[in-house]
Order: sequence, then C-alpha cells, then structure tokens
Amino acid sequence: MRQHLIGIALLLCSAVTLGAQVGKAFKARLAPVPIDVSMQGAVAGSGSVTATRAGNKLTIAGTFDGLHSPATLAQLHKSPVTGVRGPVIGDLVVTNGTTGTISGAIDLNAALADDLEKGRLYVQVHSEGAKDGNLWGWLLAQENKR
Repeated sequence: MRQHLIGIALLLCSAVTLGAQVGKAFKARLAPVPIDVSMQGAVAGSGSVTATRAGNKLTIAGTFDGLHSPATLAQLHKSPVTGVRGPVIGDLVVTNGTTGTISGAIDLNAALADDLEKGRLYVQVHSEGAKDGNLWGWLLAQENKR
C-alpha cells in the first residue's frame, strides 16, 4: 500500500511540474510601419512571431520575408501604450537576408511581465534600407482554445 501511495504522489508531482512548464502564448503579425513619408519606399515585407512565457522567461521565434534590403537587427521593445514606439528591452537573433528567421529569449522582471500582458511589448526588425525599423509587431496574448 505504501509503495502504491508513493507512486501516486510521484505521478501527481510529475503532472504538476509538466503543467508548470507549459507557458502562456503570444503572437505578433509583423508589418511595415513607415516612421515618415521618406521611409515609405524603403519598408516592405511581412512576417509573424510567436512567443511563450514560462515563468520569467520569454522565448521568441518567427519568420519574415519580402524585405527590400537584408535584415540587420531584431529587437524586443517596450511601448508606453500599444502602437507607440518605445525603448529596446533586448536584442534578438535575426538572419541577414530579405527572408529569414527571428529567435531569442528575454528574462522578464515583474514590470515587463505586466507590460507583456497589457500588449506593450513589440518586436522590431531593422534592415539595411530601413535602419529605424522595417517590420513591427506587438505581442498579444493568444486565447486558450479547448
């Protein structure tokens, strides 16, 4: 009987651990957003990013294509309100090309976790022809579908 109870306890602990590892999902659609009229010809393309928050770690992965010039940099930014530019939170890894991938992981403190939940964090991809930003996308929580 004692072994049976220990087995059940281990099974429950494993289930709790696996459940705790499942993170909350976020998604962003990457699109060109010219800062001014002079940039309209330099920005192009599209893409998407998914992000998973597990504890204080935000893991980001995505793709992009259709840039007019090769990507040079991708970053996570914090916006004061959704849709408004803000400061850099951290750098992401991006492939240099007009088509490529984005990846990275960022540690979140309590304030950044709150900003993520409120839709204030966004991914920005820069390119040779659009050094101030070519593609942008705000991370928004995904609904759990059952």
